[in-house]
Amino acid sequence: MADDVYAEFKSAVNMTAGEIEKWLQTDESREVGQKPSSGGESVGHDSGRKIVKILGKKKADLSENDEAHMRKVVGYVHRHQAQRPSGDVSETKWRYSLMNWGHDPLKK
Repeated sequence: MADDVYAEFKSAVNMTAGEIEKWLQTDESREVGQKPSSGGESVGHDSGRKIVKILGKKKADLSENDEAHMRKVVGYVHRHQAQRPSGDVSETKWRYSLMNWGHDPLKK
């Protein structure tokens, strides 16, 4: 596991595993994001479940698949943050989508 990937992931994901799990159970969480053409779970919702699993592991126990997903999360959070809409974002699809990826832009 590359230290830079681990550090960037820890910086990008500012929600705890418990906060993400609770969030993923909401209607708002399920209503945002890109869904496969077959319907079902959005990419971000699936990512949130993977992030919870990653957060539950020790760094030494992370797999290559975990590291690949961590890189994907960091890239998504950085790209999405650059697209921040103006005004109050507290109840926007933009914020909800980021939260599916473990980042709450309103969290201090």
